[in-house]
Amino acid sequence: MIDLYTAATPNGHKVSIALEELGLPYQVHELSFDLQQQKAPEFLKINPNGRIPAIVDRDNDNFAVFESGAILHYLAEKTGKLLPADAKGRSVALQWLMFQMSGVGPMQGQANVFYRYFPEKIPAAITRYQNETRRLYEVLNSRLEEVEYLAGEYSIADIATYPWVAIHDWSGVSVDALPALQRWMDAVAARPAVQKGLCIPVRAEADESSLKTAQTMLVK
Repeated sequence: MIDLYTAATPNGHKVSIALEELGLPYQVHELSFDLQQQKAPEFLKINPNGRIPAIVDRDNDNFAVFESGAILHYLAEKTGKLLPADAKGRSVALQWLMFQMSGVGPMQGQANVFYRYFPEKIPAAITRYQNETRRLYEVLNSRLEEVEYLAGEYSIADIATYPWVAIHDWSGVSVDALPALQRWMDAVAARPAVQKGLCIPVRAEADESSLKTAQTMLVK
């Protein structure tokens, strides 16, 4: 059994999607940002950085894993799924996973903050992060012109990237004229595990306060 500590953010959804894809039993522990539960002493024992998501693998001596990319890698290694079997293929998948972790997530997260929530509208900052996010989308599109999925086969690289690209409108970033990216988005969105994972935990409608807290903290 996996204990999943999460919230309704793109990084949280990566792990719920992966757990659904893998068919692993898990228990959801939703943390409230408004109540600062991610900074509670008991959670800091699981993730010293005080961010979501994090997991505890009860079947592996209560082993704790934090950082969404590390969690995806751990779950893939644990099950022998969602990573190519050969060394080169695994490396490719991990390269695109790192691309999401170091590029798409941080840049789009900043786009969200400055476009949606920052108390002062700073056009230069909004433009910078939206343009950089769009550039990263163009890199994804170029890759997806060559292959069906980022690592050739469906993998944790796709699971990491999709929840961010799926909210491109929220970030004010267009996917127009990126047909390969749009084709990939449709393919990933059609997967039952993705559809279920995106609903975990249940997103409270019109919970603007929680969304603002999550975005301004750049939750990982």
